[in-house]
Amino acid sequence: MSVRLKLTLSYAGFLMVAGALLLAAVLVFYLYFLPGGWINATDSFWIDRSLLLRAFLPFMAVVLGFLLVFGLLGGWFLAGRMLSPLTRITDATRMAANGSLSHRIRLPGRQDELRELADAFDTMLARLEAHVAEQQRFAANASHELRTPLAITRTLLDVARTDRDHDTGELVERLHAVNTRAIDLTEALLVLSRADQRSFTREHVDLSLLAEEAAETLLPLAESHGITLETFGDVTPTVGSYALLQQMTTNLVHNAIVHNLPAQGAVWTTTGVLPGSVVLTVENTGEPLAPHMVATLTEPFQRGSERIRTHHAGVGLGLAIVDSIIRAHAGTLTLTPRPGGGLRVTVQLPAPL
Repeated sequence: MSVRLKLTLSYAGFLMVAGALLLAAVLVFYLYFLPGGWINATDSFWIDRSLLLRAFLPFMAVVLGFLLVFGLLGGWFLAGRMLSPLTRITDATRMAANGSLSHRIRLPGRQDELRELADAFDTMLARLEAHVAEQQRFAANASHELRTPLAITRTLLDVARTDRDHDTGELVERLHAVNTRAIDLTEALLVLSRADQRSFTREHVDLSLLAEEAAETLLPLAESHGITLETFGDVTPTVGSYALLQQMTTNLVHNAIVHNLPAQGAVWTTTGVLPGSVVLTVENTGEPLAPHMVATLTEPFQRGSERIRTHHAGVGLGLAIVDSIIRAHAGTLTLTPRPGGGLRVTVQLPAPL
């Protein structure tokens, strides 16, 4: 039985019961609760009651039959009206199951339970569509990025095979550089996938210690580029994956170093505690950045032409990995151009309960 038929039978049954009770109440009233003097003699009382029953029962049957037909027809109509939003939701679900995520229900009418269900379903479809589009774009970009070093490697090997007199030392160095870039890209993709899946063990982590570790690890790189590193902040506790949060902090400091002034640049890393959250801020000097360009820096493989340094272009996943790690830890990432040039990156994560 369909839900509409069940509702129809329920409406009709309820109407029949209510009608039967109403008629029974009228009959009882006529038989026992009429005003005094309506029936004088006892014998005539029983005779009149018998006649009343014989006259009233056919009337009850007619009324109940009418209520049954009226309840079935009215219940079928009302059930159809009540279930029509569910039909639209079901059609949208089938379309989504067949791969069409652009369809929306947009249920009109007052804000009731079915309207809330339809609005929630539309929101889910919008998020799924955006997520699928992002994954498709990411897969296309990743395929392109991985194809480039492989194509370069094949070209170098073809040259080595056809030109026996070519300098093998130079060829090996170029192959090594290309292979290193491919390995870095693959590892970055694995870290990004791990962060998106949120498959990690949570533990207590101090962001101030991670900032100090990142500064110590990257100090030789900063010195080679003439960059000054400064770290400030007190104990900054949070809960999450130590490895992923360390990767996040290292990526932020690394980006701040390689996307900086050619000389005499600086990087400042600070940590702090706010009510209910902790904050990690990484700032660097550099060229002035346009706000519209800053907004795209967290997208995979979006390096930003104004920030590319010839000595280290990266694989274009640094801030994308940072953004995924932060979202996996229920935090927020804010990128702000500094008035004097450079970038301010603010990470806000929940404080431990």
